[in-house]
Amino acid sequence: MKPDHQYIVVLPHASEFPEPMTLKKGDWVSVGELYDGPESWPGWYLCTAPGQAAGFVPEQILDRHADGTGTMLEDFTNRELNVAEGELLYGARRLNGWLWATRISDGATGWVPLDNIRAAGSGS
Repeated sequence: MKPDHQYIVVLPHASEFPEPMTLKKGDWVSVGELYDGPESWPGWYLCTAPGQAAGFVPEQILDRHADGTGTMLEDFTNRELNVAEGELLYGARRLNGWLWATRISDGATGWVPLDNIRAAGSGS
């Protein structure tokens, strides 16, 4: 994905999920509950796939079936990017309260909560 904007981290983020899911378009998953936490992260389903730890998948890229399974509509990983305050990121995609980002200093990629970043050069 092509980066769209530059962001600065205003609150650090550390992933609580050290083993991210990596799924390909067409992969089948078992679809569990919709995330219902205090954060403003709507539209994430807890899914499982053979040989992988459970993880959250955004509803926009999941074709849900009546039998509780789903098919991935595109390649996806739920890898989160650990970030420290002041780091600069390029953002490529926003989904349900998260940004797929690349850390400028080392090229590492992953999801970062939107609440933890601001557009670079923005005072808010």
